[in-house]
Amino acid sequence: MFDAIRNNSRVLFFVLLLLIIPSFVFFGLDGYTQFREGRQVVATVAGQEITQGELDAAHRRSIERVRQQMPGVDLGMLDTPEMKQSTLDSLVRERVMALAADKLHLVTGDERVRRIFQSDPQFEFLRRPDGTVNQEILSAQGLSSQQFTESLRRDLSLRQVMAPLSASATAGRSVRDQAIDAFLQARDVQWTLFAASDYASRIQPTEEEIAAYYGDPANAAQFLSREHASIEYLVLDSEAVQQGISVSEDDLRKYYEENISRYSTPEERRASHILIRAEPGQRDAARAKAQELLDQLKARPEAFAELARQHSQDPGSAANGGDLDFFGRGAMVQPFEDAAFSLKPGETSGLVETDFGVHIIRVTAVRGGERKPYETVRDEIEKTVRAQLAQTRFAEVAEQFSNLVYEQPDSLQPAADALRLPVRKAERVERTPAPGAEGPLASARLLEALFSPDSLSTKRNTQAIEVGSGQLVSARIVEHSPARTLPLEEVRAQVRERVVARKAAEQARQEGQSKLAAWKAAPESAALGVSKTVSRLDAGELPPDVLRAALAASPDTLPAWVGVDLGSTGYAVVRVNKVLGRDTRPGGEQLEAQYAQVWGAAETQAYYESLKQRFKVKTQPLTR
Repeated sequence: MFDAIRNNSRVLFFVLLLLIIPSFVFFGLDGYTQFREGRQVVATVAGQEITQGELDAAHRRSIERVRQQMPGVDLGMLDTPEMKQSTLDSLVRERVMALAADKLHLVTGDERVRRIFQSDPQFEFLRRPDGTVNQEILSAQGLSSQQFTESLRRDLSLRQVMAPLSASATAGRSVRDQAIDAFLQARDVQWTLFAASDYASRIQPTEEEIAAYYGDPANAAQFLSREHASIEYLVLDSEAVQQGISVSEDDLRKYYEENISRYSTPEERRASHILIRAEPGQRDAARAKAQELLDQLKARPEAFAELARQHSQDPGSAANGGDLDFFGRGAMVQPFEDAAFSLKPGETSGLVETDFGVHIIRVTAVRGGERKPYETVRDEIEKTVRAQLAQTRFAEVAEQFSNLVYEQPDSLQPAADALRLPVRKAERVERTPAPGAEGPLASARLLEALFSPDSLSTKRNTQAIEVGSGQLVSARIVEHSPARTLPLEEVRAQVRERVVARKAAEQARQEGQSKLAAWKAAPESAALGVSKTVSRLDAGELPPDVLRAALAASPDTLPAWVGVDLGSTGYAVVRVNKVLGRDTRPGGEQLEAQYAQVWGAAETQAYYESLKQRFKVKTQPLTR
C-alpha cells in the first residue's frame, strides 16, 4: 500500500519538475481549421481560458525539455493521451497556484532566485562551471536569461503557496502508530501448496479436448498471428536539416564577436556596503543618516568596516564589516548592481537608493571578465550556429518535405534524394507501439496513419506527421500481413500444453479444497509445514498472494483456515495459529517516514482541491 503511494508521489514530483520552466506558446496557423482547433477551450480557471493551442505548445515544450535532458528517452512514451492530460493538469495547477500566490501577496527576491539556481541539483544541466546560466540551452528553448529568471521567480513564489502546509502537515502519534502497527502485524502460520506441476504428468489430453480448447472462441486470441507490416520511412528533424547547412569561418568569427559575453568569464565584484533601512515615510531621515556616514568616510576612508559594524542595518553583512563577498551581474537589485559595477577597486560610491534603503558601497576586488580565445570555442560556436540556422530553416524544409511526400506518393525516394535523407526500413511493425519501441515507431499517430485503410490498400506515403518536437516522419507500407488464426497443426503442441496446465490447475484446486474442508473438521490430521512467523517485512517463502491471505484472515477465531487459489500455480492452504505484535525488524523507521510523507501529501492535495473549487476549475475531455 505504502509503496504504491510512494511511487505515485514520484510521478507527482516529476510532473511538478515540468513546471520549473513554464511553457511559452508558439504555434503556426495551418489554415482556418487548425486555428479553430487551437482556440478550443480545454480548461478554465477563475474564468481564465486554457486553449488547445496552449496545451499543445506546453506539451511540445515539455517533450523537448525531456529530450534535451535525457537524449536516449523514448519520446513515444511522452506523446500519449495520458501524458497530455498530465500536461493539462500541470497548466491548471500553475494557474491555480498563481492566483493563490497573488491573493496571498507572495513574492521571491533576487537573492533567493540566485541562490536556488546556483545550489539546486535540478538546474545542474543549465549551469556553466562558473555558476552562470547556459544561454545556448535557453536559446534552444526560445528563452532569454531574463525570461528564465522570471519564470524561476514565479515558480518559487508558487511553491510558497503549499510550503507552509507541507512543513506543518503531520499525523498524530496515536493515529500513526495504530496504522503502522496494523500494517506491520506479524502472524504465526503454517501452510502447504498443492502444486499444479505435480498433477501435470498424470494428464493425457484427448484429441477431442485439444480440438475443443482450440475451437473455444474464448481462446481464439491465443492462436492469432498478429497483423504486421514491413515499412519504409523518412525522418526530418533538426539534425537532418543541419547536415545541409554550411557555415563560413567569417560567419563563425562574426558570431563570436557579436556574442563575446558568452565566451568571456563573467566579471564579478567583491563589495562591502553600509545599509540604512528606509521605512515608509522615513526615507529623508535614512538619507540624512547615510550622508553623515559618507562624510565620515571621506575624512577616514580606512574606517569603512568599523562604521559598517556599528551602523549597517544589514544583519547578513554588518558583522563582517559590510562584506558581501563576490557576486556577478543579476545577483543584486539593479541600482546596487549599477553602482558596484561602475566603481574601481578601492572606490566608494555616493548614496545609492534601493527598495531596501540607502547604501554606501565600496568595491574591494574584481575578478573574471577574461575572454576565451576563439580557437578554444570554435567547435561550440559552429554547433550553436548550425542549430540556430536549422531552427530558422526547419519550417521551410518541413514544407518542402510535406509537399514531396504528398506530390510523389508512390515512393519516398524522391523526397529522400531531394533532401539527402536516408530511407529507413523496419520489419514486423504493428498497429500499436511495440514494448520498448523508440523514435518514430513509438508514435501512435504515425502507426494510425500507416495502418489506415487507404495506406494499406494503396501502399502510398502517409502525410508528414509530427511525432515529436521538431521531428516529421512520412512512412509507407511495403508488405502487409493481416492477422490470421494459425491452423491447429501449427499450434498443436502449444494447445496441448495449455490443456494440460488447465486440467492440472483444476485438479490441484479440487484436492486443495477437499483437504481444507477435511482439516477444518479434523485439525490433527492436517499435513502442513512447520510453523513460521511472517509479516510484510519478512514473508519468508510465502508467495505474495498467500501472505496477503494470511494477513487478511479474521483473527476472531483461531486457528483461522484460508484457501488461496493461485491459478496456474495451484492451490494453497494456510492456517493462522497466532496473531503477534508489530514486527520490530529494521524497516519500520523507513515506513514511519513514508507514512508522514503520504499524510503530508494527502493534506496538501486536499488543500489544492479546495483551491480548485474556490477558483472554479473546469476541464473538458481531451479530443486529441
